[in-house]
Amino acid sequence: MLGRILVAVVGVPLLIAVLLFCPPVCLPVALGALCGIAVYELLYITGVVKNKRVVLYAILFSTLVPFWYYFGCQMIWAVAALFLFMLLLFGEAIASKQQMKVEEIALSVFGAVLISMMLSIFVLIADVDHAKFYLLLPFVAAFSSDAFALFAGMALGKHKLAPTLSPKKTIEGSIGGFFGAAICCVLYGVVVQVAFGHYPTYPVLILYGLLGSFVSQIGDLSFSYIKRQYGLKDYGHLFREHGGVLDRFDSVIFCAPLTYLLVTIIPFFQYNV
Repeated sequence: MLGRILVAVVGVPLLIAVLLFCPPVCLPVALGALCGIAVYELLYITGVVKNKRVVLYAILFSTLVPFWYYFGCQMIWAVAALFLFMLLLFGEAIASKQQMKVEEIALSVFGAVLISMMLSIFVLIADVDHAKFYLLLPFVAAFSSDAFALFAGMALGKHKLAPTLSPKKTIEGSIGGFFGAAICCVLYGVVVQVAFGHYPTYPVLILYGLLGSFVSQIGDLSFSYIKRQYGLKDYGHLFREHGGVLDRFDSVIFCAPLTYLLVTIIPFFQYNV
């Protein structure tokens, strides 16, 4: 528990600094690092991909995705990079004389392309009007859902939610996560209203919290599914008791795209300026 607290004490201010106060280019740099580490954990720590060159190709590709978003590159460059990546993957597969499994190729593409694209959505959120009020939302929804689900499960949990994937998760904890995320999103709206004078639409914020908790829990269970397939407890130990990047950001990977869609369709603040 002490390790979790220490990570939070150091990590939360660092997260806020990168999202709100550092030069804009720091965001894709940080996301590129997270994407690269996440792909390393998914491919190498799980032991799925034996070919180290394939792991390197996937890491390099994933670190470029946030910069593609950031610089607004034309689609042709994304197609070119993806085409080269696939050539390298299948080149290695062909050269392996059928020793390299299709599973390795599929997981490499999943990690390098899908995970990095979903996590890099923060770059797109940073480009919307009044972005500073939205960038923290995926973390508010995801982390509060995780925390409240944990405490509600410890206090009230009796019925298992997904015992084969995550034995400690309970239905009571899941419900607590929904309520916790909704409450914390509303509190976030109150803070912004008091500090900046922008008036939130609180029913919309509740919707953000409920949907955010739902996809966060799906994200958590999804990456637990992968871990169980390969007999892992954690993807790594970068964040001490929190585990690796995929252990800590699994819910955020799902929550970031949802937040981008929601703020684009139904923004929740009425702005004075």
